[in-house]
Amino acid sequence: MNRTASALLWGLVGTLAFLVLVQGYRLLVGALGLDFLTASGVALLVGGVVTAASYVAEPRLAAKGRT
Repeated sequence: MNRTASALLWGLVGTLAFLVLVQGYRLLVGALGLDFLTASGVALLVGGVVTAASYVAEPRLAAKGRT
């Protein structure tokens, strides 16, 4: 798998993980204070950060033999 596809998949994982955490908080604790659109926007932001971080970090980890 190439580097871009791998980074995009990690970004998707980060986005979905954030949304799962938001839903879990709402189920266990109560209202979070974020509406659906705000939570979705933050999830996309988290996904973008994870995508960029994994794109940058993958060659460094591969050079150390950690992939």
